[in-house]
Amino acid sequence: MTSQDSLTSIGAARIAVTALLDGGVRHVVVAPGSRSAPMAYALAEAEAAGRVRLHVRIDERDAGFTALGLALSTQAPVAVVTTSGTAVGNLLPAVMEANHSAVPVVVISADRPEELHGTGANQTTIQLDLFGDHVRFAVDVPAGDHPQKAIATALYAATGALEDTPPGPVQVNLAFRDPLVPAEGDALPAAAGRGVFHYDAGPQALDLPAASSELAERRTVVLAGHDAGPVAEAFARAHGLPLLAEPSSNARFGPNAVGPYRVLLAHFGPDSPAPIERVVLFGRATLSRPVASLLARESVESAIYQPVPVAWYEAGRRRETPLETLPELADFAGCGSAEWLDSWLLAGAAAQHGLDGVLAGEDLATGPSVGATVWAHTRGQLVLGSSNGIRDVDLAGQPHTEPIATVYANRGLAGIDGTIATATGIALGSGRETTVLLGDVTFLHDAGGLLLGHGEPVPDLRIVVLNDSGGAIFSLLEHGAVEDSGAYGTAVERLFATPHSVDIAALTAAYGVGHQAVTTTADLAKALQSPVKGRTIVEVRVDRTDLRALHARIKEAISAAVGKVLTAG
Repeated sequence: MTSQDSLTSIGAARIAVTALLDGGVRHVVVAPGSRSAPMAYALAEAEAAGRVRLHVRIDERDAGFTALGLALSTQAPVAVVTTSGTAVGNLLPAVMEANHSAVPVVVISADRPEELHGTGANQTTIQLDLFGDHVRFAVDVPAGDHPQKAIATALYAATGALEDTPPGPVQVNLAFRDPLVPAEGDALPAAAGRGVFHYDAGPQALDLPAASSELAERRTVVLAGHDAGPVAEAFARAHGLPLLAEPSSNARFGPNAVGPYRVLLAHFGPDSPAPIERVVLFGRATLSRPVASLLARESVESAIYQPVPVAWYEAGRRRETPLETLPELADFAGCGSAEWLDSWLLAGAAAQHGLDGVLAGEDLATGPSVGATVWAHTRGQLVLGSSNGIRDVDLAGQPHTEPIATVYANRGLAGIDGTIATATGIALGSGRETTVLLGDVTFLHDAGGLLLGHGEPVPDLRIVVLNDSGGAIFSLLEHGAVEDSGAYGTAVERLFATPHSVDIAALTAAYGVGHQAVTTTADLAKALQSPVKGRTIVEVRVDRTDLRALHARIKEAISAAVGKVLTAG
């Protein structure tokens, strides 16, 4: 039997959908197209039967990031279906992020049959292996072939079942031959009601037994990077060690957490009376140069807790010793003395007080005050965009006594693309109210993520846009000094800050999304206290011209406050 005489395209698509559902897929994002029509019809049949939830997006890039967000919040594989040609290429940014953050996104790319390749046929190109090393598995299924094994293997790879391989994205390239529509007489099954597939664990805390009194006493710090999880907080608490936790670690809470930790590292440096001896790393720390410098310090021994394979670094390429078990980690970390922990907590409280004093002296909202306010008032889920927003929270967000919100961020590659779509997927996948904090450039980069077709589910999503009319992060890097020097005229402002005058209110009105503008943290706090129902945008208008000076004042105030505490101690 030849492939021409075997499965019809609709038949193959139905088998593929069954295999996806059998493998745990409950959400599928579909971007419309002709060649992918067999998958669209088969998925419509499955949704009518209540077996899957479909989400339709006209922009494949946003479809990919929506799938990413759904997979993050449901902790399950999510498929994204595209037609052939450039549609597949538009998934690359989301696939790259999913690769480095180990998220099981299943790309189902429709393709022309083999006889059309190389002929100049419309929307026909080489799609297999388009994503290269960014996928765990890629397979070509010729038109007419049975796709069940290919789908099953892809899901096996996507969910981390392959030995020594973390979860991550995969690609199944399905070729379909005409006809691409159901046979005459086929129809949707009787509606069984739309299935609701949510995962709602909520923020969690964890307890570990108190560390053994036989462990060595060491000046160790616990560094919780992105996706560290509550085990980092529990470990720090059990061992009496200071906890330095990034916002998206989901460990920034508890009695040992230190808020403005990154500005304190210099006070516990190699020339200080009590220098850091060891670092225990959970997750991936990416937000600040002081932390990167700490991890690179030759005089500081470091270990990373790695019970399962990770996707964000290659073995042997980092200084930290990978340890698979908590007992091994305990032996390495030892226990902190009461004096060691107290010195960090006192310094942290003094630093927070100094920082808060500077921010209180500002009449209007600033990046750090917005970050602190969003962190303090968000419940449910919080998504933090890349660039300054997440760093503002890291600097000024005071740790909670217990976990309040589950925090997400695209830190795999830390790009600004697809943030609104990712947050939308996170909100839809969990069914919980969600707040996303992002800058205006990040917002504009994914303004298309606001588009939802008629009948598509609408998430409960509050979008807080810090609008300073450009990209302020570069002023806090070395480019800010270049700009201050005047040697390059307006080049830094034009090429890095990318100033604009977009009317965000008008833009959001075009998409039918609610909007309000605020200029003070008091008004922002009031807006954040309103229940989240549907989608709304809170635009916080700030001035970035003084940002570099503001951070200098914060650093000076913290240094003075901490110096007094440590000297007195």
